[in-house]
Amino acid sequence: MRTIDYSPFYRATVGFDRVFNLLDSVAGQASTNGYPPYNIEKSGDNDYRIVMAVAGFAEAELNVTQKENELLVTGQTEANGQDEKQYLYRGIAGRNFERRFQLADHVKVVGAKLANGLLTIELQREIPEEKKARAIPVVASAQPALTH
Repeated sequence: MRTIDYSPFYRATVGFDRVFNLLDSVAGQASTNGYPPYNIEKSGDNDYRIVMAVAGFAEAELNVTQKENELLVTGQTEANGQDEKQYLYRGIAGRNFERRFQLADHVKVVGAKLANGLLTIELQREIPEEKKARAIPVVASAQPALTH
């Protein structure tokens, strides 16, 4: 894996440390095995959806946790050792997994559901009123700006 040196950017920017830390963490996750596969969809201006293929997992075996700007999705199968099936070929993966997603500021998980082997996690960006862009009215002054 190739490592990128972000130090030249630190010299020319102020306050973007978090962006470069995110880039480092994403580069470190690139070596994961890709299980389970997932899609990230944009369903509206401030609405997003993560859809993960988790065939073979029950609701009780899945855990979705958000802590600050990180979303953690884990799957733990209950291996009780009493599996009486004898597989000739096992193509449906049922192994434990952990998948992390870095969320943008003000993005929150609003729901999760499991249907037909797909875990759908609904996300919404809720920008606080004080962070939204606002128009500043320009008023005419009674006094002239320049005097001769």
